[in-house]
Amino acid sequence: MTVAPAQSFDASNAPSNQSLRALDGVNFFVAASLAGFGPFVALVLGAEDWSQESIGLVLSAGGIAGLLAQLPGGALLDVARSKRLLVAAGTVMVGVSALIIALWPQFVPVSAALMFQAITGGFLGPGIAAISLGLVGHDLLPERLGRNQRFSSTGSLIAAGLFGLLGYYLSNRDILLTTALFVLPALLAVAGIRASDIHFGRSCGAPDHHDFTQPPRVLLHALWKNHSLLIFASCLFLFQLVNASILPLMAGITRP
Repeated sequence: MTVAPAQSFDASNAPSNQSLRALDGVNFFVAASLAGFGPFVALVLGAEDWSQESIGLVLSAGGIAGLLAQLPGGALLDVARSKRLLVAAGTVMVGVSALIIALWPQFVPVSAALMFQAITGGFLGPGIAAISLGLVGHDLLPERLGRNQRFSSTGSLIAAGLFGLLGYYLSNRDILLTTALFVLPALLAVAGIRASDIHFGRSCGAPDHHDFTQPPRVLLHALWKNHSLLIFASCLFLFQLVNASILPLMAGITRP
């Protein structure tokens, strides 16, 4: 795979190959760390003799927390000058959550950890997308997002295979401990992205904004007037409502 060239805008704003390759690493290792949640959490809790009702309750609490974090997380990304800092903070939150579940598999700590991890969904993935936009601009964003997805999918696939081996030969708890370890290379990759390569205006969706002041924002109530956006959001909600619980439920059914 080749690094996408950045030639659709002023060459003085073109990102370095180091930043683009570091972004590949961020996508790979963040996806690998997130792969340790979901069905693998259900496996770990099932091995701790949790009931399906309790597992479903804590997973639902995490899902609700993640849903509520979407709007404030996006607003935070718009005003934050350092998107890298938010991505690094979210990555650390994922690692800490994995450690809590692995070391203290009781109801209250696990519930808090899953909600803590779910909150990162409001700014971790969108933060990576904002960094991508700030690096390459709108013209090259589709190609960059496709590359992001390739590395994310590869990271998830490799991590899932590794977690399966760990659960089979060692213990399910080692899955979450390894999840936390993936945070370290993810942080190194975030540090490899040069802050000077991220155009602040582009990262906020305002490519013509060339200083570090906050670009103009659309008022929140304007979203309710965008019918296409509302239909798209409704479709996503219905899809998640049907699909999100399938893997955890299957993990609970197949546990010994």
